[in-house]
Amino acid sequence: MRAMHISPENPMFAAVVDDLATHGWSQQALFLPADLVRALAAECRRRDAEGQLNPAAVGRGDAQEVRESIRGDQIQWIDPGQAPACDDYLAAMDQLRQAMNQGLFLGLEDFECHFALYPPGAFYRRHLDRFRDDDRRMVSAVLYLNEDWQPENGGQLRMFLAGGVEHDVQPLAGCLAIFLSGVVPHEVLPATRERLSLTGWFRRRGNDPF
Repeated sequence: MRAMHISPENPMFAAVVDDLATHGWSQQALFLPADLVRALAAECRRRDAEGQLNPAAVGRGDAQEVRESIRGDQIQWIDPGQAPACDDYLAAMDQLRQAMNQGLFLGLEDFECHFALYPPGAFYRRHLDRFRDDDRRMVSAVLYLNEDWQPENGGQLRMFLAGGVEHDVQPLAGCLAIFLSGVVPHEVLPATRERLSLTGWFRRRGNDPF
């Protein structure tokens, strides 16, 4: 697949920045070209077929443990140089990182992400993405990889917004949901079919311990 280039002047980046500044979250229906989204989905399924995805844990460091009563997804982190589609995605997210820094002055230094596969019936209970003892995660980003997804399939991302408002994001291929990590609680509802995504976080430099 030919390397993808997304202009830093992409109006979708400006829309994300404006939404984050105004609401603390944004939803973009077609964030990436369909061929790249399909390639990312194929890469996720390839890794799953080869046994590279592992049950996700909750907590940090020595306190990490797999608790399917809280979350039931299987994940694998991605790094540069592993696959052309992943490199294209990381390049697009770095452009978005620069746009957010220019528009919101967040001081974002890097982006980390992993594939996430939710088997039918799996879920992730309500939570925040920022750890109590680590404030580096500033902005969460979830790109969905599911073609022909129907509302009755479930699997929505439910965000709990100010004023008791709930907003559900359908996990449709190409859709990007992005929100402030320490501000927006959210959960993943159970689905009737396999659900794929790329889940990641834009991070700032952490506070050095004294």
